Amino acid sequence: MSYSVGQVAGFAGVTVRTLHHYDEIGLLCPSGRSHAGHRRYDDRDLDRLQQVLFYRELGFPLDEVAALLDDPDTDPREHLRRQHELLSARIVKLQEMAAAVETAMEARKMGINLTPEEKFEVFGDFDPDQYAEEAEQRWGDTDAYKESQRKAASYTKDDWKRINDDFAAIHARMADLLAQGLPADSAEAMDVAEEHRRFISRFHYECSYELHGCLGEMYVSDERFTAFYEAIRPGLAVYMRDAMLANAARNS
Repeated sequence: MSYSVGQVAGFAGVTVRTLHHYDEIGLLCPSGRSHAGHRRYDDRDLDRLQQVLFYRELGFPLDEVAALLDDPDTDPREHLRRQHELLSARIVKLQEMAAAVETAMEARKMGINLTPEEKFEVFGDFDPDQYAEEAEQRWGDTDAYKESQRKAASYTKDDWKRINDDFAAIHARMADLLAQGLPADSAEAMDVAEEHRRFISRFHYECSYELHGCLGEMYVSDERFTAFYEAIRPGLAVYMRDAMLANAARNS
């Protein structure tokens, strides 16, 4: 079975012009032509297009994509292995960005004393200030918000790096407990939840057990928080919430 250039463009979400360009540079040449001379693509062509678009999504230039796909020493399984490694690296980067989002939701100006260059070094492409307005609208009249502003204003670039790394380590420990199958109300999970609560109190604002429980509920109800924890490990958002609530109950 073969497909027209228009059909393939629709399947892949690219333009016909893009497919024409790929053909012209030899990156993706259709396997056949119609009687009228129009391009016709078969399933093998679609497989190659999928590979091309994958590498393009990761930022590879077209000449490097061609070299990768046309390497005679690389079989399809090797492409899958390479793609898995690249995706894993992308996931790590996204998790780092998501961690910065969470910190931004808890403090209005997390990089207030950082230069633009330092912000980029600490947070990468993510701009924590983009959540400042929402944070102020939701919590601007609370003591916790005002305290978080005061603390954030005192942090240096190295402070933020250490804070982000330490917070990520807490999340990693909770994810490991989930992977081990320990219940969220186990002593181990509640201890990590307590460490999480104390971390927030130390670096952002005084986080009572009641407030910590509310924060746990937000991890499940707010899709941005949920996406952050699910990117670390599937099911972690609910697990975090349950462990935080169990810890609050233990200390009530």
